[in-house]
Amino acid sequence: MTRLSVLDQTPVIDGHTVADAIAATVELAQLADDLGYTRYWCAEHHGLRGVSNPCPEVMLAHLGSVTKHIRLGSGGVMLPYYSPFKVAEQFMMLEALFPNRIDLGVGRAPGGDMRTAQAVAAGAYNRGDIFPQQVADLLGLMHGTLPDDHLAHGALLQPQVDTRPQLWMLGSSEFGGLLAAQLGIRFAFAHFINAHFGHQVAQAYRERFKASQETQQPYLAAAVFVICADTEQEAADLEKAVDLRRVQMAYGLNEPIPTIAQGVAQEYGERERLVIDREKPRSIIGTPEKVTARMRDLQAEFQADELIVLTVAGSYRARLRSYELLADAFQPGSETPTS
Repeated sequence: MTRLSVLDQTPVIDGHTVADAIAATVELAQLADDLGYTRYWCAEHHGLRGVSNPCPEVMLAHLGSVTKHIRLGSGGVMLPYYSPFKVAEQFMMLEALFPNRIDLGVGRAPGGDMRTAQAVAAGAYNRGDIFPQQVADLLGLMHGTLPDDHLAHGALLQPQVDTRPQLWMLGSSEFGGLLAAQLGIRFAFAHFINAHFGHQVAQAYRERFKASQETQQPYLAAAVFVICADTEQEAADLEKAVDLRRVQMAYGLNEPIPTIAQGVAQEYGERERLVIDREKPRSIIGTPEKVTARMRDLQAEFQADELIVLTVAGSYRARLRSYELLADAFQPGSETPTS
């Protein structure tokens, strides 16, 4: 049985409000819970019109209250902005509220442009320079293994509860995989960002993994961009909206997610078509048969324990339907990983 999970960026489709996007996130989380998806992750972004969640920890507190079984987590917290101690407190509080359901996924990207990054960090954004130490600090804080000379050694981390969030490294390069292996934590590779050489990163993570208090065995997820549709024509139309979004991003345009109608109507020159062709490998779009075959191939290529699905479509209804079709095809269970 293939474990399937959800990565949600709370996309804002053109013509809709941020309130609509947040309501769509809540609706999707409840659907994923009902369909047996393993976990639901919320991404952190800043200063972007197309995605609208700058604080996944706040969203997760609400989602926990409207779901029953699904694990909830950050995909991820952009750790260079923050104090590891404060992040640990936030996620320990979530764990206290929803025991054995919380994931703490961390990354080092800014989640927006550099001007906004400096604004978020009050001018002290470190571009990930101290990220490895921050992750090590998180691990030490949650398991009480900080060295004696650490600033936070002996400080009381509240709330004091018996269970712990699962700690995950998120990455799209060898850096994240090797750091996760060295620290002995779970790793999620962002195929939707980097569609090349990910299987090599995954192999290196498994080969170099060192058991830790967090987990004894390597555990790897591949995060993939997927849109599944009932018909080939619908899939083609949905893909056109994705193509337009890719072109907008390539040109640095800060715009909402294009609608299906906007994608279908858009015409491109040679330069834009080159961008579209270059970005195609990052997406899996089609009918259930086509999509599931490609997903299974990727899972085998990565030897992935789990697939995390990101779907950003030009219609909220189409996004819901995509996750329904995947659940029909894969029959994900309610089993949650404990390793």
